[in-house]
Amino acid sequence: MELSDYVTKLRGELTSITRFAGEDVAKAAELLAETLESSVRLTLLDVLSAAAADITARLGDTAVEVRLADGEPTFVVLTAPADEMREEPAPAAGADPDAGTARLTLRLPDTLKARIETEAARSGTSVNTWLVRAAGRSLDNPGRSGQAAGRRGPGQRITGYARS
Repeated sequence: MELSDYVTKLRGELTSITRFAGEDVAKAAELLAETLESSVRLTLLDVLSAAAADITARLGDTAVEVRLADGEPTFVVLTAPADEMREEPAPAAGADPDAGTARLTLRLPDTLKARIETEAARSGTSVNTWLVRAAGRSLDNPGRSGQAAGRRGPGQRITGYARS
């Protein structure tokens, strides 16, 4: 979807309003239109994102996302495979099982996504279930995230006695 067409149309509308005004008002409108271009683009992206979220909320197993490619938005429609829709993710340890669920859009580097898919397949779960469990483990053990077991980093103290 080309936002430039809409921005140009809005700029034309602004300059047409000033066609009966003096030259200084027309010049001011032209400068204002140039200045507002980035704000207009951001507002249009917000409108498209809100529309996609509204459409997604009305669809059960389908999500509509707005993605930017070379500064221009595109719509992507994602449908969950039937086996992932039926599978209930295991609640994270300590989580209230009756709390419900929430939808979250997560952007990952392709390499990390591939690693997650591999691990989910290895464990026999969906990517969603694997991510829910990984997030739960990370939150339940915050001191160990990113560190190998038994490895000590800077700022960690080891106490005890040693013999020589």
